[in-house]
Amino acid sequence: MSDQTALTPSTPRFRLPKPDGALLIGGSALLALGIFDLAQVIPTIGFTIEQLIDIAPYLAASILIAAYAAATGADNLIARAFTGKNTAIMVLVAALTGALSPFCSCGVIPLIAALLSMGVPLAPVMAFWLASPIMDPTMFVLTAGTLGTGFAIAKTTAAISVGLLGGYGILLFQRAGGFETPLRDEVGNGGCCASGVRSRKDVAWSFWTDGGRRKKFADNGLKNTLFLGKWLALAFLLESIMLTYVPADLVARLLGDGGLLTIAAATVVGIPAYLNGYAALPLVGGLIGQGMAPGTGMAFLVAGGVTSVPAAIAVFALARLPVFFAYIGFALVGAFSAGLIYQMSLSF
Repeated sequence: MSDQTALTPSTPRFRLPKPDGALLIGGSALLALGIFDLAQVIPTIGFTIEQLIDIAPYLAASILIAAYAAATGADNLIARAFTGKNTAIMVLVAALTGALSPFCSCGVIPLIAALLSMGVPLAPVMAFWLASPIMDPTMFVLTAGTLGTGFAIAKTTAAISVGLLGGYGILLFQRAGGFETPLRDEVGNGGCCASGVRSRKDVAWSFWTDGGRRKKFADNGLKNTLFLGKWLALAFLLESIMLTYVPADLVARLLGDGGLLTIAAATVVGIPAYLNGYAALPLVGGLIGQGMAPGTGMAFLVAGGVTSVPAAIAVFALARLPVFFAYIGFALVGAFSAGLIYQMSLSF
């Protein structure tokens, strides 16, 4: 037998492992940091670990819920509970709930992954996704104390409005046939047309009595832990680098006096220059006290809360590109509109 005929399609061949994007980017960032500023490596790693510990309860809860739903078959019930003829009402409820929920822009990611993987429609999920990072009860109190009750109420209204914009916008796109599979393949196959909505299987609440269901629980939990954990770690790693080297106060000082161009600039600058919801409040408060237009500050806070670099990376890892760009687009349009409307309202 010749060498040519001995090589058949079934012959095992060596294949290089598929590169992992999160590990590649994170490793490159740490390598560059080690070359140019070795002393900052340990603080950056420490910051990343600290942030992961802070978010761990939310991450663990959402992963366990998703794994339990998959193992028991309860995801079918959850998915069906979010379907029907009242999707428009669901969007409204999701936006209101999101504005009152205690989730940050990264903390909401695991919950969103669980909802979409269960087959919950994208429209109400997007409404919750956009509204949640902008405002929560603690943020409202701190905003009122730092920037005034009027600003806090306006920011809460902006959170709900941005959620409604995204939710109803997605609903219109879906009725035209778009966004049928919002999640990436490695995350799941959720969406309004997911199999969890179509199938009506029995639910085994005591899944631990079945070996196959126990394995499904473990596999689902491990998969989501590794996937979400590595991307959130990358997000916090880059956030630490950003906080160390990006002079947010200097960037914010260049945002101008509240005109269309400066509010638009604040909306865009809010993405890379944003710190976090709590740290940004005194910064914006101080700049407004020095003469920066309140509408400019509003645009900066709303845009940064939803689309900060860590949150955007997590969304990019989770959703398909059309959904990611829709998320960014709705956030930017909503933030610009919130800043402009708030600035105009002050002139009356």
